[in-house]
Amino acid sequence: MSDKQTIFGRVSQLAKANINSLLDQAEDPQKMIDQLIRDYTNNIAEAEQAVAATIGNLRLMEQDHTEDVEAAKEWGGKALASSKKADELRTGGSAADADKFDNLAKVALGRQLQSEKEARTAEPTIASQTDVVAKLKTGLDQMKVKLTELQGKRDELVARAKSAQAQNTMMDAVKNINVLDPTSELGRFEDKVRREEAKAMGKQELAASSLDSQFEQLDSLGDGAEVEARLAALKSGAE
Repeated sequence: MSDKQTIFGRVSQLAKANINSLLDQAEDPQKMIDQLIRDYTNNIAEAEQAVAATIGNLRLMEQDHTEDVEAAKEWGGKALASSKKADELRTGGSAADADKFDNLAKVALGRQLQSEKEARTAEPTIASQTDVVAKLKTGLDQMKVKLTELQGKRDELVARAKSAQAQNTMMDAVKNINVLDPTSELGRFEDKVRREEAKAMGKQELAASSLDSQFEQLDSLGDGAEVEARLAALKSGAE
């Protein structure tokens, strides 16, 4: 099997590949799709070179065929001209010269037959190569479509992976602020706020008790002054 046939088989196989099925079976779809993109890109490059070489050879064969067909016509014309000249000479009584031109006509007819044979021999090969080129071109077009599909799938997978990651991050954040979970971030923050509120309440109570004691002391001073005043009144009344 030639390299071109091997490439043709690989192109056909890759062009018919079911991408979705391959991805469904893959453990790491993104890694596999990256590998597929590399394979398709490399095989497309190889196939393009093979197609270019096949087309080049086909065009050369077509040129040779055209030359053989034209040569056959040219030799046929020369044979006809030589035959007519021979007839003219023979009619004019120049039998020797007539035989000479008949021999030239025979040589020309032999060349015509050879050119026609070469043209007929090349035609099946040209038809076969034309079919191969058409199939390779079709396979290449299909592979390029598949490559575009692969690249689109890869972009879709990357977008889905990023979306899933963002959703997981969001869900983790939501879980962390679960108001019913005392170990969550929000629960710990709420507990901290309550401790601060309790501390403030304690300070307020301390401040209030301090004021109460001061007013109590003021009241005590007032009672002592009243006692002294009444004692003075008693003394003045006794006099």
